[in-house]
Amino acid sequence: MTNTNDPTQQFRLDGKVALVTGGSRGLGREMVMAFARCGADVVIASRKEEACVLLAKEVENETGQRALGVGAHVGKWEENEALAKRALDHFGKVDVLVNNAGMSPVYDGVGSITEALYDKVMDVNLKGPFRLSCALAESMLEGEGGSILFVSSTAAVQATPGEVPYGAAKAGLHSLTKSLSRTWAPKIRVNCIMPGAFMTDISKAWPEAMVKGLESTIPMGRGGQPNEIVGAALYLASAASAYTTGTVVKVDGGFAFDMG
Repeated sequence: MTNTNDPTQQFRLDGKVALVTGGSRGLGREMVMAFARCGADVVIASRKEEACVLLAKEVENETGQRALGVGAHVGKWEENEALAKRALDHFGKVDVLVNNAGMSPVYDGVGSITEALYDKVMDVNLKGPFRLSCALAESMLEGEGGSILFVSSTAAVQATPGEVPYGAAKAGLHSLTKSLSRTWAPKIRVNCIMPGAFMTDISKAWPEAMVKGLESTIPMGRGGQPNEIVGAALYLASAASAYTTGTVVKVDGGFAFDMG
């Protein structure tokens, strides 16, 4: 029997279906596992379908929840539509969407940015999340509603010379958070997590000087551990945030001053 006096029950996701893009590794993987451990069935999407399928099996073995791994390139309009259809056909609904997939290619300087690189960054970081959200919003509106999360970056508000297109795309997610939260209210809540530097597998390629610099540039004196994204994700995905929409939640160790 559920204890209605226990506030932690608000964070449960029993009976819910959550879809996470970029879900096979890094922050996405942590959110997938957290959602399943809190009772949700999960759809794990990324460009590498094999990795998604492997994680889906791990989720089912560890938690007993149903899991579906799907290969999808969120930078392609039609693949977002196909992903939404696959999830809905398999589970009948999606209650939680986390637009986590992203990319920030390295370039030599702003003048060296090609049209192809610019378009690729915008497609994956901004166009894809918009299209997938729209593709699933219709079923949420027809059903019991839902929660949509965007995952931006502190580059949205404090971008560096090496993150110009990426920062612009992530700032666009902040705008989508505000506009879509008003468009689909009150049935769909739309919020955004703004992470700072996290020590995922990607951070292993960072120069030593950059990692060392985190100690002086981040008030907490370090980069975040991947599992430290879970609290914000569970809050925004669950009934614990029932009165929260149109909000950007900063999870960055205190790095960014501007919320965007």
